Amino acid sequence: MNIIYLHGFKSSPLSIKGQQLDDYCRCYSSHCVHLPDLNQHPQLVLDQISALIEKLPDVALVGSSFGGFYATQLVAKYGVPAVLINPAMRPWQLFSNLFGIEQIPYKINEQWTLDRLQLDYLEAIAVPFVQDADKILVLLQQGDEVLDYRDAERYYSAAPHTSLIMTEMHGNHAMEDFADKIPMILEFLSYSVK
Repeated sequence: MNIIYLHGFKSSPLSIKGQQLDDYCRCYSSHCVHLPDLNQHPQLVLDQISALIEKLPDVALVGSSFGGFYATQLVAKYGVPAVLINPAMRPWQLFSNLFGIEQIPYKINEQWTLDRLQLDYLEAIAVPFVQDADKILVLLQQGDEVLDYRDAERYYSAAPHTSLIMTEMHGNHAMEDFADKIPMILEFLSYSVK
């Protein structure tokens, strides 16, 4: 299985969860983990990940926060399975709230500045309901200090498009116990890959 790990906003391919997943798969499985850098224009990100999905066999996604948003859109397009970790539901709104209208465009790094057109793009591509919902496992923690877990619960549990959701008390946005969940994540993805 080829697992594409989609990191969160302002994170990187060196994110702790991505590295934990990669290390585990190297030690205990034959799965290959791909860790692309998503710190660029959202359309370029989706083009890059789409190219990977189309090139590789037996693809599955693991997306954290903003990466969870991307994963949801890619599941809708390709029907690949995904595990989402505290996924961002409306990143265009989140970024507007975080940075304020007066701070956008917001420089993320030397190559990428987030602007209003990109926020509009994110809103335009967001699927209105979960597609291939049975191929998605959503991991939420109520202690998430960045996102309201209830938004994801509502979206991913809306009938008839209901995904498997695990909501834990406490925790945080980073989901610091992620490493403990890797065997379960791999079992779900292995079962769901066609």
